[in-house]
Amino acid sequence: MNAALYGVTALLMAISWYRDREKTKKALKKAWKAFENILPEFLVVILMVGILMAVIDPEMISKIIGADSGMYGVVLAAVVGAVTLITGFVAFPMAAMLLKGGAGYMQIGAFVSTLMMVGVVTLPVEIKYFGKKLAIYRNLLAFLFSFIVAYIIGLEVTGI
Repeated sequence: MNAALYGVTALLMAISWYRDREKTKKALKKAWKAFENILPEFLVVILMVGILMAVIDPEMISKIIGADSGMYGVVLAAVVGAVTLITGFVAFPMAAMLLKGGAGYMQIGAFVSTLMMVGVVTLPVEIKYFGKKLAIYRNLLAFLFSFIVAYIIGLEVTGI
């Protein structure tokens, strides 16, 4: 699958290069700059998760946010996700690492949902642009929605 994606990308790049070399060079430079901007954040999170995985064994991860942690693990993961500011580009690989380390699907679903939709850290900016009432309602509804997402993922995993 990856080879097919790389092949399609190379083909499209070749077509772009053939049609307009200057635009393609400009696009590649912009893409490289975006990569350079994301890389430090990505590396820090990967490093933090790596250290966390080295210090905390899979049994501990399973106990805290594993499938058997139940609603406690889902709530804990949702709260951590709500107060953490990480981009999706970094969040999804980190979620995959946590799953490999023993985290439960429902817990990771709640974590990623709140991470993407709830912004405790960005709330002051949101209040500035949308008003206090709307910003708080939006964040509360997003937080509650993350539990619906976790529940649906739980249904899918258990096959109910």
